[in-house]
Amino acid sequence: MSLDLEIFSPLQQVRLPLFTQHGVEVFIKRDDLIHPLISGNKWRKLKYLLKRAQAEGKAHLVTFGGAYSNHLLATAAAAAKFGFKATGFVRGEEVQNDTLFLCRLHGMQLIFTDRESYRDKQTIFSKHYADDTDALFIDEGGASPEAALGCSELVDELPSAFDHLFCACGTGTTAAGIINGLAKHGHHTEFHAIAALKGGEFLRADIDQYLDASAPYHLHTQYHFGGYAKTTPELINFIKMFTSSTGIMIEPVYTGKMMYALFDRLKQGQFAPGSRILAVHTGGLMGILGMKDKF
Repeated sequence: MSLDLEIFSPLQQVRLPLFTQHGVEVFIKRDDLIHPLISGNKWRKLKYLLKRAQAEGKAHLVTFGGAYSNHLLATAAAAAKFGFKATGFVRGEEVQNDTLFLCRLHGMQLIFTDRESYRDKQTIFSKHYADDTDALFIDEGGASPEAALGCSELVDELPSAFDHLFCACGTGTTAAGIINGLAKHGHHTEFHAIAALKGGEFLRADIDQYLDASAPYHLHTQYHFGGYAKTTPELINFIKMFTSSTGIMIEPVYTGKMMYALFDRLKQGQFAPGSRILAVHTGGLMGILGMKDKF
């Protein structure tokens, strides 16, 4: 079976008084519109992993994530769409939530794993599937050279270069892919990776391991709002403002922090008048369902 991996991801200009005031143009790459569940960078990260599975005759996708993992849900939906079996190892105690419900609805088997064992994913995979030639190991978040390659293609779709490009950063794979894409096209765009985790300086090594060649970029680690999947009233209020002002939904784990960083740096005068700024909407909007009580 041929895998139909064509996508549609429009470029949308966002017009807000703050942008006019500072004389900049801001655009969003709407990767959240690629697919309702295999959205944003999840589609791009899975693209070449799915091609590899098909090329190697693998019929079973085995991957890892937390209880609210967008990657687990995207893998479940992709497996159902393209005819694969799927298993997800879930970090922590057994729970029920909307994300895991949708994983199961799409046919994914879920195996809850204690947090200590979960640290060694290769050992977990070997324990269950060492003799299963149908099974393909997919790391948490899809992190892999294949994922970086898929993310690099985002730059192929841009009609022109931008002065600055913002992207949320969880594993570093998407950031590395886009940086590779910018280098491939000879764009002198300043890339801004916004760490979603507290103490995110370690992401520099994670990004660098997937770079085709050494390249400059900015890693901003101060916009974590308490850590991964943590938030504050300030961030929640920003998300409410942005979504109600633009009609573009963002969430607290990744895209909300990324857009907040863009606004904050603009207010600090970090961008020259006339700058063209691109923000990548990496999707993953289902994650907001686990934080409804914060709103």
